[in-house]
Amino acid sequence: MQNAKPQVFKPLAAAVAAACAAMGAAPAQAQDLAQDPARAADPDWTLSAEYTADVSGVVSGGAKRAGRYLDNLSVELDGDLEQAWGWRGARLHMSGLYNGGGEPNALAGTLQGVDNIEVGAQGARLFEAWIEQDLGGSATLLAGLYDLNSEFYATEASGLLISPPFGIGSELASTGPNGPAIFPSSSLAARLRVGDTDRTYVQAAVVNADARTFGDHGGVDTDLDHGVLAIAEFGSHAPVGGAPIRYALGVWRYNQRQDDIRDLTPDGDPAHSIAQGAYALAEGHVWGAAAPDGPQVDAFARLGLSDGDTTDFKGGWQAGVLVRQVFAARPDSQLSFGLHQGWLSSKARANLADAPADPARYEEGLELTYADRIGRFTIQPDIQLIRDPGGLKDADDVVVVSLRVITPLF
Repeated sequence: MQNAKPQVFKPLAAAVAAACAAMGAAPAQAQDLAQDPARAADPDWTLSAEYTADVSGVVSGGAKRAGRYLDNLSVELDGDLEQAWGWRGARLHMSGLYNGGGEPNALAGTLQGVDNIEVGAQGARLFEAWIEQDLGGSATLLAGLYDLNSEFYATEASGLLISPPFGIGSELASTGPNGPAIFPSSSLAARLRVGDTDRTYVQAAVVNADARTFGDHGGVDTDLDHGVLAIAEFGSHAPVGGAPIRYALGVWRYNQRQDDIRDLTPDGDPAHSIAQGAYALAEGHVWGAAAPDGPQVDAFARLGLSDGDTTDFKGGWQAGVLVRQVFAARPDSQLSFGLHQGWLSSKARANLADAPADPARYEEGLELTYADRIGRFTIQPDIQLIRDPGGLKDADDVVVVSLRVITPLF
């Protein structure tokens, strides 16, 4: 992916740099850059864009044998504010999305989804806009519009899989008035981290519970009427069989009660319950880490639990492997296999039984995908098998076949 330095920022950068110089920031910046020539060669601003197009279709089971086209355009801007403006230890990140096309899960009828770029409302959005400040030592503070899943409950080894549960556990993804601050809608947040994510760290964030951003109906929420989501994660690395394994433990809780999915008050209104939960994850190299010209295998495993009162899920798990450089002659070839289960809560199963229906204890899926680069394009065929779709025992298994094409634009 190529980076470009947008010309529109030059006048603004010059003006701010002049102001910083008047306050004595620019000389300090010049001294720092003189001591670090490599950093001085880096661009102040980088701009990139990537287009993803999926064709996803149900070939067995589901409501209908059909396919849907959907796409995602992502544009990102990153700035070194110390180098550009003399703001010591600060960096800026902004990203925007445009999502269009159909909704393949309407055909598949699953609870957890089948495509991680599917959205309920198509259109353009400002996804992230935050500044991260170095506080000294190993501490950083981030504030702004923030994607919770970019740093919490995330595993790099599951990144190739396109089923949504491999991004963040369904027991957390389904919480909040309209979901937490994850794709495609972020919200205002503040995150503090102490430590190095490559070693040992502790991080915590307070996130507006109402996930809305510019482009969503009503725009960014600033009144906190729905309260906040608080989340904390501890992570470290441990050598296992000579290879470092990353592991992390996290807890989360909303500070305001949400509608219970089943219980009612004496007046017939939904009762209110606190949504809360915890998760654990591990990932790392398990084979071939010392062979740069051959296959390298990473594995991941995650487990999440929640209250089960405010969403359909009381927990779930995901696990899988990622094989990098599947073929020695194809350095960009990757193969990934994953399994996931979303455990239905007793209240969700009782609601299904009232339908009436025969509820299952969980909805589970298997996914196999392969990706390789051909010129500027990454081509990724994918197949998924979903059992007990919709949490129903008598529902036929669903098979979804997809083709993803990714290309960098600049």
